Parts: sequence; structure tokens; C-alpha cells
Amino acid sequence: MSDSGRREGSCLCGAVALTVESFDTALHACHCNMCRKWGGGPFLAIDCGKGIGIDGREFVAAFDSSEWAQRGFCSRCGTHLFYRLKNSDHYVVPVGFFDDDSGVSFASQIFIDEKPEYYAFANETAFKTGAEVFAKYAPGPE
Repeated sequence: MSDSGRREGSCLCGAVALTVESFDTALHACHCNMCRKWGGGPFLAIDCGKGIGIDGREFVAAFDSSEWAQRGFCSRCGTHLFYRLKNSDHYVVPVGFFDDDSGVSFASQIFIDEKPEYYAFANETAFKTGAEVFAKYAPGPE
């Protein structure tokens, strides 16, 4: 994980802008069925933690895609804004959302067990199966 400081971005129509205080330059790809359905392909994203500012919050719509996660998008133009872990208020943002994506390097791929055969990345990255991801991030029984 490499923190390159503050980064900003906005949706296609400009109604929503995000500012992150800690931009992790490690890029992660999610191959889960839900992410691929949401965006038409793997979700390429940056871990932004909790330090996120949202301008235009009135245009942010969210979908509870599971008991523990939420997907946000602009209600005007449909731009994907974030994937948020509800219990920890932890944000993951599509890398293409940011105005400046310099310094980013491809670090890992998750839900590798759900990746379809029709594409493959040439980069060498860490791999995690869906079960490994759930074991690490899913909330336990309360």
C-alpha cells in the first residue's frame, strides 16, 4: 500500500465530486459476478478508507447489494461512485473516477474463482478467491 495523498474526481455530469485524503496507489480488480454485472466487466478500484468527502450528496443514490455492502452512483448520470462496507464505512472507488490516476500499479485480483475465461490480465498480481475475501472482510456473527 502506497499513499500518494489527496485526490479528487467527479461524475460524468459533474453533480457529484469526491475528495479522498488517502489515495492508495495499489489498484485492485474484483471479478465477482455482482461487480461484473454492475459495470460490464471487472471492477478496477482504489482503496480509499474512511477519509472521503462527498460534494453533491443529494445526487448520490445507493443500492444495498448485500447485508454488508452498498454501491453508490450518481442519480443524474449513473456514474459509479463507490463500493462501501457498511459496518466500517470503508470506501473503494473506481480508479477511472479520479482526475489524476498517476502512480497507480496493479496489485491484486479478488474473486478470481468467479473470473470468466474470456479475459485475462497480463500483470502479475496477488489472487484471492471469494471465500478468502469473505473470511477477511465479511462481518462475523454479532
